[in-house]
Amino acid sequence: MWKFLRVFFAVVMILSFTSLACAQNEIRIGVIFPLTGPLATTGQGLLKGAELAADIINNKYNLNMPLAKTAGLPNLKGAKIKIVPGDHQGKPEVGMAEAERLITQEKVVAIIGCYNSAVTATAAQAAERYGVPFLNDSSSSPGLTDRGFKWFFRTTPHDDMFSENFFIFLNDLKKKKKITVGPIALLYENTLFGSDSRKYQEMYAKKYGYEISGAVPYPAKSTQMTSEIQKLRSYNPSIIMQTSYTADAILSMKTYKELNFAPTALIANDAGFNDPDLIKSLGKDADYILSREVWAKDLSAKKPMIKTVADMFEKMAGKPMSGDYARSFTGMIVLADAINRAKSTEPAKIQKALLETNIKADQLIMPWDGVKFDPKTHQNVLGKGIIVQIQKGERYTVWPFNLATKDVIWPFPKWDSKR
Repeated sequence: MWKFLRVFFAVVMILSFTSLACAQNEIRIGVIFPLTGPLATTGQGLLKGAELAADIINNKYNLNMPLAKTAGLPNLKGAKIKIVPGDHQGKPEVGMAEAERLITQEKVVAIIGCYNSAVTATAAQAAERYGVPFLNDSSSSPGLTDRGFKWFFRTTPHDDMFSENFFIFLNDLKKKKKITVGPIALLYENTLFGSDSRKYQEMYAKKYGYEISGAVPYPAKSTQMTSEIQKLRSYNPSIIMQTSYTADAILSMKTYKELNFAPTALIANDAGFNDPDLIKSLGKDADYILSREVWAKDLSAKKPMIKTVADMFEKMAGKPMSGDYARSFTGMIVLADAINRAKSTEPAKIQKALLETNIKADQLIMPWDGVKFDPKTHQNVLGKGIIVQIQKGERYTVWPFNLATKDVIWPFPKWDSKR
């Protein structure tokens, strides 16, 4: 009997030691994106971006970015990043539940997510309640960093900056091309993302002296948009500023064509208009759309690492990298860098390391000045936006003009002249 017990306890000790060793060699990070539902394609691409970053961190690559040239986290004895995915389905309540599951059951040390601003708002509440670092890589609602959260950090620029960029772009364009800009109408999906976009676009239109002739909201899950676009057309806009996710962005473009409605320009607030599936679905009908962005492959002319990582992503994911996928990639790099500098998986030490983050521009695939968090809001103060235009099925940087690889095509051609 005693012999049996000695063997039993010896096995238990071995298993416990093995489990502890595994835990020490694996850093579990929760990643919450819309992996099913209307935004599943985008969510899967976001997950691939994070996975590519983890692969670069876990193995050796000749890239000038944090943790690329070592295998694993050197300050944690080469520990590897283990991604634990969560699926919020585009639903705020599910996002909160997934954050709680990842923290309490999966024992993740930090979370990245959630793309949809409305979901990020609730999931971040759960992380705040449990005292777990939450890095927001791709949600752009400005209010997310205005809540006084201690554990919430955001790497991407937000819609306050992006909205002002639209009007600076129009001012620059008027000077360069001597164009006249008439009334602007807004079309936006009616969750937090779209509603905040409207608020800031109206604010900056007033600041820069542009007229907003009307604003039209619609449900993000719309299956038809005829009435909304007819209402939009009734405002007789010169320019449309639009905030949409992928399915509704595609649907709106098809509806514009059906109604033969072509404004002087369509300037989109990212999201669905920068998804690779937009061009795949619309073909030539996607040409001439302008959109704010945080990344573009054509910038590799000045920073070759952009093309290297983009090619790696396309080989792994089977589709081109986009600004959204580049943001999830960058978010994982930034978080892992902080964990390595913390030399610990303790939440407070990771939080402190995030606050001390100072990643330089040449270590990023983004056209930013770097990553450095405001000590109060935890917003990256070095992020920047660009504007791209789809020309012959490819996105090119057209603003700021010092970064542009193509000239802006203006105005948006009429539908009957596009083919």
